[in-house]
Amino acid sequence: MAVVVTGDRGLAGAYNSNVIRFTAQKFDQYPVPVKYIAVGRKGRDLLFRRRKDVIAEFSNLPAAPTFLDVSAIGRLAVDEYNKGNVDEVFLVYTDFINMGRQVATLKKLLPLELEGEGLVEDFAHKPSTGPTAAYEYEPDQRELLDQIIPRFTALQVYQAILESQASEHAARMIAMRNATDNAKELVGALQLVYNKVRQQTITNDILDIVGGAEALAAK
Repeated sequence: MAVVVTGDRGLAGAYNSNVIRFTAQKFDQYPVPVKYIAVGRKGRDLLFRRRKDVIAEFSNLPAAPTFLDVSAIGRLAVDEYNKGNVDEVFLVYTDFINMGRQVATLKKLLPLELEGEGLVEDFAHKPSTGPTAAYEYEPDQRELLDQIIPRFTALQVYQAILESQASEHAARMIAMRNATDNAKELVGALQLVYNKVRQQTITNDILDIVGGAEALAAK
């Protein structure tokens, strides 16, 4: 399953289409059917247009969303994974690098892995190689991970949405600036054409006057 984060509005250049194009490159040839959770109306519409299996969509998020505003997305992804409906959960979003560069990114959410250690679920059951501790933790590792992993997953979704919103704003600013520059160039080109036509009209009028005056003088 893939959680795809896009915007609710257009006029942001290729921001939304780049995310969907990147998603298609990653999952169109995936060996198993892929389900999608669409975050943003533009992504939802583009996924529907490509006839993808969209099981849920979240749109009209606040301009400055809080963790509570997006926590339902993470809970849904975790629930689908825990129920066995999906084997893996990926997150597709736009990573904000700077005002001039935003990169479509793929991140694996579930099953959660520790770098160099493998799956967190397996790590919880690994026997300790050191001396036995003289104390015990409550709750145990398994129960603790069951609480931490859903919250950590929702937190990653929240971070991705914030990154995507920053990227969307940057892309829209660049698109509007380019549109303004193009409009100014077009106005300049049209003004030049207008001046040429006006000058030609004035020249023709002067020639007509001069020709008429010479004809009267010849009589």
